Amino acid sequence: MSRTTPIKPPFTEETARAKVKVAQDAWNTRNPELVAKAYTSDSQWRNRTEFFSGRAAIVEFLNRKWAKELDYHLLKELWCYNGNRISVRFEYEWRDADNPTQWMRTHGNEHWEFQNDGLMCRRDMSANDYLIKESERRIRL
Repeated sequence: MSRTTPIKPPFTEETARAKVKVAQDAWNTRNPELVAKAYTSDSQWRNRTEFFSGRAAIVEFLNRKWAKELDYHLLKELWCYNGNRISVRFEYEWRDADNPTQWMRTHGNEHWEFQNDGLMCRRDMSANDYLIKESERRIRL
């Protein structure tokens, strides 16, 4: 499947896995403007306890996130899909900007809803963070 062609619903297992991989790759660039292009202009987000909408808010959120989460490396895994929805589990590791020698691991789940054009119109995320030692890191991109 060509990455120049948007991956649109309804999803098959193949297209859902491809959509997850494209999202993982984009987030690992840590480029907020690039990541925001995958979302509708009025996309609704819940990220932990934050609720916001729109690409400008997404960019602002991601800038804050990656200023805090240094050396961010993410893995996403398809959990399930149906029609225009995909759920993923994810894991990422990062160093805390307030304590740069401290590594963290975050585990969580996301539920995504897409418009017919393949842009995400809703993202609902829950996650937990915990301390790890540098020697316990599993994600090294």
